[in-house]
Amino acid sequence: MTSEHRTPPAAGTGPSGLPLWAAPTAAGPLSGHVEVPGSKSLTNRYLVLAALADGPTRLRGALRSRDTRLMAEALAALGTGVTDDGPDQVLTPAPLRGGTDVDCGLAGTVMRFLPAVAALADGPVRFDGDAGARVRPMGPVLAALRALGVRVEEHGEPGHLPFTVHGTGGVRGGSVDVDASASSQFVSGLLLAAPRFAQGLTLRHTGRTLPSLPHIEMTVAVLRAAGVAVDDSRPGIWQVSPGPVAAGDVRVEPDLSNAAPFLCAALVAGGSVTVPGWPASTTQPGALLPGILERFGGRVVLDGDLLTATGTGELRGLDLDLRAAGELAPTLAALAVLAGSPTRLRGIAHLRGHETDRLTALATELTRVGARAEQTADGLVVTPRPLSGAVWRSYADHRMATAGALVGLRVPGVLVEDVATTAKTLPGFVALWTGLVGGGVPAPAGV
Repeated sequence: MTSEHRTPPAAGTGPSGLPLWAAPTAAGPLSGHVEVPGSKSLTNRYLVLAALADGPTRLRGALRSRDTRLMAEALAALGTGVTDDGPDQVLTPAPLRGGTDVDCGLAGTVMRFLPAVAALADGPVRFDGDAGARVRPMGPVLAALRALGVRVEEHGEPGHLPFTVHGTGGVRGGSVDVDASASSQFVSGLLLAAPRFAQGLTLRHTGRTLPSLPHIEMTVAVLRAAGVAVDDSRPGIWQVSPGPVAAGDVRVEPDLSNAAPFLCAALVAGGSVTVPGWPASTTQPGALLPGILERFGGRVVLDGDLLTATGTGELRGLDLDLRAAGELAPTLAALAVLAGSPTRLRGIAHLRGHETDRLTALATELTRVGARAEQTADGLVVTPRPLSGAVWRSYADHRMATAGALVGLRVPGVLVEDVATTAKTLPGFVALWTGLVGGGVPAPAGV
């Protein structure tokens, strides 16, 4: 399954005191078959709807990661029954209760999806999270809830965690304007709870840009699958009718964005990598990946549900608008630094408000290994230059960590800081990666 490989030098801890993992460098073409777990984006949407449904829901193939665990624990704190039945999760809705706390960790889906759910609880719900979560924007969601008559009390910097939503057992709904320029999650979080609002919800996006539109389309799709009437016929306007949310038996698709580093590995090192379970049609932004990889110089074939990427190690630079799939930017920036010509990534200004300021983080780490990486108003320009090994900081950001591993395929001596942060959405990343590539310093159990 794996190629011959060189094992990087042993790692220790970095200047920040966090563990370093020596990313393995491929010495030859890869040949691998990698099964990635379920989609985080879909899992957390299904979890929310299951808590609002009219009966128990079974989730098959749901992702088990830090982000989804935080979501399940938050819903349990709000009164939902959450149990494991073998590999499945079963959620049994109950009246939503207040008087509890929600730990958001660094999960944008938790901090942005659950405030509207908490407004349906029968008392106050306090939200907080990791230190990094306190800098992520929340203002549009809180302003929208206030406009709908919900009392929100902020305990720190306005528009950020921590805050308390004072639930009263119901929300009247109606119409609300939201500027979702910083995150499509502001829209999705309100739409998911809207069927339970007395009047439903008509939401209008007022900002100049709307990033990650496929994620909103994903939200609309899961709502419709649960029997909720949604009118999205007008650009930037969504109308959700009040009514029941159907319980069901749901299978979660593999996470296509988490498949990206493995498929990109074939382009970087040469050879082929296959990911099974690729859906014929999907709302995941990762569905754009095959076409992007072909533009970088790879060959991509879908045979049934097997997606195979094949590369020669030769990459060409691109001009890419990633407005619809910003979550792919760290992985594609790692490809860009290994290409034969410059790459421009556009339409991703909103990445400044993710787990970290991803544009600054990428520019810093790409520069650290020797590339030229310049920030623009809405993205990055990456100009390849001779590279050398260095500590690659992850900034507690799972996609930064996997991007460092991808650079390390070609560049010996890349030491990824805190690779365990990949457990946020991809538990077992190190085992999957070293199983494909080989080598590296073992990570803690479960990483």
